[in-house]
Amino acid sequence: MTLTTKKLKTDIEIAQDSALQPILEVARKIGLGDEDLEMYGKYKGKVSFDAIHNLNKLKDGKLILVTSINPTPAGEGKSTVTVGLGDALNQLDKKAMIALREPSLGPVMGMKGGATGGGYAQVLPMDEINLHFTGDIHSITTANNALAAIIDNHIHQGNELNIDPRRIVWKRALDMNDRALRNIVIGLGGPVQGVPREDGFDITVASEIMAVLCLSKDLDELKNRLGRMVVAYNVNKMPVTVKDLQVEGALTLLLKDALKPNLVQTIEHTPALIHGGPFANIAHGCNSVIATRTALKLSDYVVTESGFGADLGAEKFLNIKTRAAGISPNAVVLVATIRALKMHGGQSKDELNSENLEALNQGLSNLKKHMETLDEFNVSYVVAINRFISDTASEIEALNTWCEKEGVPVSLTDVWAEGGSGGLDLAQKVLSVIEHNDKEFTPLYSLTDSLQNKIECIAGKVYGAGEVDFSVKAKKQLEEFEKNGWGNLPVCMAKTQYSLSDDPRRLGRPEDFTITIRELKPKIGAGFIVALTGEVMTMPGLPKQPAALKMDVDENGKATGLF
Repeated sequence: MTLTTKKLKTDIEIAQDSALQPILEVARKIGLGDEDLEMYGKYKGKVSFDAIHNLNKLKDGKLILVTSINPTPAGEGKSTVTVGLGDALNQLDKKAMIALREPSLGPVMGMKGGATGGGYAQVLPMDEINLHFTGDIHSITTANNALAAIIDNHIHQGNELNIDPRRIVWKRALDMNDRALRNIVIGLGGPVQGVPREDGFDITVASEIMAVLCLSKDLDELKNRLGRMVVAYNVNKMPVTVKDLQVEGALTLLLKDALKPNLVQTIEHTPALIHGGPFANIAHGCNSVIATRTALKLSDYVVTESGFGADLGAEKFLNIKTRAAGISPNAVVLVATIRALKMHGGQSKDELNSENLEALNQGLSNLKKHMETLDEFNVSYVVAINRFISDTASEIEALNTWCEKEGVPVSLTDVWAEGGSGGLDLAQKVLSVIEHNDKEFTPLYSLTDSLQNKIECIAGKVYGAGEVDFSVKAKKQLEEFEKNGWGNLPVCMAKTQYSLSDDPRRLGRPEDFTITIRELKPKIGAGFIVALTGEVMTMPGLPKQPAALKMDVDENGKATGLF
């Protein structure tokens, strides 16, 4: 098949034309027996708790984190590079696995479309993973809303805990972008319908239960974290937790199967664990701890990714997930595209097919800032240029030359068109970085720092902000949270993904800007404090032309238009 023929196909057509191996065969390649998988059809399976427990005695493999520059409508292809790198490592006869997040239906049906890689670097079955998969996210939605119902029932049945209905912080959830549900009123219709109050919905992947599930190593830790979640405050303004409501056991029961990681495969049959999917702009943006740790036991190299740019997903991976999981990366891949860099340099989307070295050079400031951020964590990295057909030889040469002057390894990848073969150079450079790595990874701040200092550290060192402005409400919350004993938790910044600042219109590398912290939210079960900046929403809305308009299914049940 020629390259030209390949490029005429859509991602879903490539996926549907690919031959899958039975998932039991894929499992056997990494040492799992048939009894270790709980089957969800022929091509999907969950790794059992017994199998995970038996892996504890094995040595960990090497961990490779994939991140990127700030995303643009031009596309970066971080998931595609992640999949292609895993395939390339296996082509080099390395025992490699991939660990990714589960796609949320909101972005799939909204602006983003499918989220399983692209071209010939995809995880399969693509349509099932992008839709209901094994039901994990639905389980989280159910647990979230069961808790919401229990809170309102507790108040209706006498309110033994003296919950202040005006200070309930737990929202309902739906795995869909639906702006109409951001603010609602419930309990209308008289006394038998409950107590009227204001409420709202978050998208499921922003639910604290999603973060809790993704940061738990086993069922016991899941139950303990669920019990610590703060759902409201009583009339004396003291926190009320799930443990106070005595339902942490019931929530754990609803989530027991969702905690097991899902095993699938790439087009080239590389084993992949896809599990958990917290947003990176409003949560911590990484796949589950249990999936990453399981992959590290089953393989010599694990390629995982964090959401959006290094200012969001990678920062949270390195400050939050590493601490929760007891892991650290052996190498980082920083993905950039010439198209995206040109957008950061001021070129409009409709002109990206035209060569523009000036815009490229201007946009390199965004790449440079993310490189500086990785340097702050003292990690070794490779820049991966995810190639597009519109990239010119002069643009590629300019970017290569710039990276060489900066003293950073750089690799031109073409995994969309060529699969693992298009990532062999990247794989070899990553292996070299791992082999010669003498750096000791260090989180950006100490947990003993104050919450304010942690926020200012991230804003200054990662975003490049000149100042942090705390609202009156945020200042008051800082004092309250420190008094409640929450000051030693890491911070999870909720910020736009499109800019280093909290203004999505400021591309490139903005300077002399202020980050505004409007509100803090305690996520004590997850084990971090969320700091809300700018106008970021915990329930997104659909765009004017949602991706759902192009989706369909034929009379044989074959999906179309997913991507």
